[in-house]
Amino acid sequence: MSGLTVGDILERKQARLQLELVRGGEGVGREVDSPDISSPGLVLAGFTERFPSNRLQVLGETEISYLASLDADARKESIERFYDFDIPAVFVTKGMTIPSELGEISEARSIPLIRSDLKTGEFFRRIKPFLEEVFAPTTTIHGSLAGVYGVGLLFVGSSGIGKSECVLDLVERGHRLVADDVVQIRRRGVDVLIGEALEQQQFHMEIRGIGIIDVRALFGIRSVRQQKRVEVVVQLEPWSDEAAYDRTGLDIETTEILGVSIPKVIVPLNPGKNITVISEVVAMRHLLRYAGVHSAQLFQDNLKRSMQPVREYLEEDYE
Repeated sequence: MSGLTVGDILERKQARLQLELVRGGEGVGREVDSPDISSPGLVLAGFTERFPSNRLQVLGETEISYLASLDADARKESIERFYDFDIPAVFVTKGMTIPSELGEISEARSIPLIRSDLKTGEFFRRIKPFLEEVFAPTTTIHGSLAGVYGVGLLFVGSSGIGKSECVLDLVERGHRLVADDVVQIRRRGVDVLIGEALEQQQFHMEIRGIGIIDVRALFGIRSVRQQKRVEVVVQLEPWSDEAAYDRTGLDIETTEILGVSIPKVIVPLNPGKNITVISEVVAMRHLLRYAGVHSAQLFQDNLKRSMQPVREYLEEDYE
């Protein structure tokens, strides 16, 4: 549950959606438990099967015109049938005049009746991203997120491995901090992960031996950004002689966050390794692959082509 109420929508989106609470103010504490919003359609005409009553409902010009075409008794019966469902709230768009029966029944049943001056299509266009963001699956990950050449790199690893120091070095080289220590990640749509900092930690980093620093104050507004798509996970870990590390880059390892699979690069750390430059290479390689260029695969294909004459010669050698 998101904990979103009708009152929250009125408070947070009143100006953006041009909202006016008309009747049913006692019901603003009603919870909204679905990111979907729809129009009642045939419910007003009496067909109530498959009606998604848990959604916010929008009455546009078509619905209001239909209600206006009915006589007073039929209009009241239609509205009461509609309001028999446990509807969180009802919006009327285009600043239209609201039928008196609709206002009276909203007040009697404490179902907020809200008017918007926006056209119906524009109202849907503005409210849906807000609802999708509120209801988006969310998780928090211990790590640091930076924008490197426009690519969101999420640095993970054990505490004290050097994630913050790596990101700080990237910021000094002109890249951008998104979040340090705790990264809040939301899933947008099917496969997009958006990372951001917790509100209290935004633009700050903890550097061991120094303490908390304000990156925006030290490096300027261009050194930070509020959110970034998470595109590659960079896992930092101590070097181990027993571990087998990828030497070619042919096999792309992945990890899963909120059901979304994204590439993961394991970088073993040993003295003298320039993790900052390696991180920049990880970002540039991701951009190349996004453009359809797979360097390791091209190298392997070229190597196979160069070896083909030798293979044919050996196959024809009958001595």
